[in-house]
Amino acid sequence: MLYYFRRYPVSLVIVAIIFYLSFFTPPKTNMEEIPYIDKVVHICMYGGLCLILWIEYLRSHKTIHWSHVVWGGIIAPIIMSGCIELMQAYCTDTRSGDWLDFLANSTGAGLAALVGYYILRPLIWRKF
Repeated sequence: MLYYFRRYPVSLVIVAIIFYLSFFTPPKTNMEEIPYIDKVVHICMYGGLCLILWIEYLRSHKTIHWSHVVWGGIIAPIIMSGCIELMQAYCTDTRSGDWLDFLANSTGAGLAALVGYYILRPLIWRKF
């Protein structure tokens, strides 16, 4: 377990922030008037998490172990988002689970995987 705290400290902090943001009651703002702003926020949250996972992974590995990347950097965040949506639906009175939020989270993770492999990987490995 200590391995993950050493190798992925920023990612673990972002996971904690996502859990917090997923269960607190947000204040009312004018941003809610923008169509689908909630979905954009979900794409950014999970895309950002997965990009940080890619950065921390590539920084400490010389080769890509695809089973680690797929399970830890794509599937685990998607499963986490599904669990959060279910907990919002069944364990809270102030939040509701939404399948479109889950789709937006999955889209963010998928986009981050593409950016991580095709953009971040060459940049980070060239630098290190």
